[in-house]
Amino acid sequence: MSPTFSALSVRNYRIYALGGLVSNIGTWLQNTAQAWLVLQLTGSGAALGITVALQLLPSLLFSPIAGVLADRMSKRRLLAIMQLGMALPCGVLGVLAVTGLVETWQVYILTFVFGSARAFEAPARQSFVSEMVDIERLANAVSLNSASFNSGRLIGPGLAGLLIAALGSGVDATGWVIVINALSYGFTLLALVLMDGTVLHRPPMAERGRGAVREGLRYVRSRPDLLLLFTCVFFLGAFGMNFQITSALMATEVFGKGAGEFGVLGSILAIGSLAGALLAARRSHPRLRFIVGAGLVFSVAQMVSGLMPTYWSYAAVLPLVGLSVLTTATTANALIQMTSAPSMRGRVVSLYLMVFLGSVPLGAPIIGWFGEHLGGRAALVISGATVGVGIGVAGLAYARVRRVSLRSLVPRWPLRHHVTEDGLDQHPS
Repeated sequence: MSPTFSALSVRNYRIYALGGLVSNIGTWLQNTAQAWLVLQLTGSGAALGITVALQLLPSLLFSPIAGVLADRMSKRRLLAIMQLGMALPCGVLGVLAVTGLVETWQVYILTFVFGSARAFEAPARQSFVSEMVDIERLANAVSLNSASFNSGRLIGPGLAGLLIAALGSGVDATGWVIVINALSYGFTLLALVLMDGTVLHRPPMAERGRGAVREGLRYVRSRPDLLLLFTCVFFLGAFGMNFQITSALMATEVFGKGAGEFGVLGSILAIGSLAGALLAARRSHPRLRFIVGAGLVFSVAQMVSGLMPTYWSYAAVLPLVGLSVLTTATTANALIQMTSAPSMRGRVVSLYLMVFLGSVPLGAPIIGWFGEHLGGRAALVISGATVGVGIGVAGLAYARVRRVSLRSLVPRWPLRHHVTEDGLDQHPS
């Protein structure tokens, strides 16, 4: 099998990846439909930013606790419970929209409830990969997970736009699309049931007791390489990955397009994102330098996209945006899992997700405000520049710390001559 897809030779991972692909398509159906629903209800870029923030805010609030839970109980069981926890609020929101009873405050509450379930599901899902495959295939499996997610992004937004347009582009049309997503979680649940639990590589369970979250924080603080990775993904999440906002504003405000064209932008972005995930899948030994470089490429591509004069020229830059951002995020995720102690992996991954996904609620209202008051173009240029400065400064700081650490390891030889056993006079080098 090709090195790009080597993890698929493992039966458990193959079943899990298939169920995840269907669920990921449903997720992107909802993301697109939900953004369109908010715009239909409010016409406000700021309201869209608040919705995205409320959906991701639980990652900031609950991820450390979720990581401890993932280290203390069966990840497979936890994942099954959380599939139901995510399906329920999606189903309620879809029904409210279909019946025409939905209001903006209901969207806010239900997206927060959904985000809470996802906050507890995500650390278990990310770290569960290491139980399905061996260490040699771990980076590949993590990257293929991202490829699956972005295959959903490739298919979902365009399909959502077509479905919404075909159903009349109204509030009720978005509801039907959201209901489809609620049903898609059943495929992941089925995959978990069909897996062979006897061949999973289960790590030792973390001991119960106080201080588990603090222990995870101390572990991360002791690792400068992890701190660099966390800083990179923070700037990506807070200022770079607000595509639901920026693409919606560019499609509607800047280029005057509708739901179909908005959905197409998401699919075009996913072409590059899928390529980035597959590129990362070929790297069995990720490197920090590669991650920093890819983040800086994203910064430039994001700024360039905001300067494009037409809808199609903007769309033409999006594959590079997707390629660079997913290469950065996926490779960082793989490196974090490969270098973390197995008993700490759930907590480290949860902190990674807290920083990565939890940073989006911090940046989403800011980007939404820029988009509403300065325009979609300004929002893209400012966000890209901020990502570049943040990652660049973090990379330089890490290089400085590393040089200091290496110098501290050099033995301090006495600056004097000495005589060896063979009688030769030598000076230490």
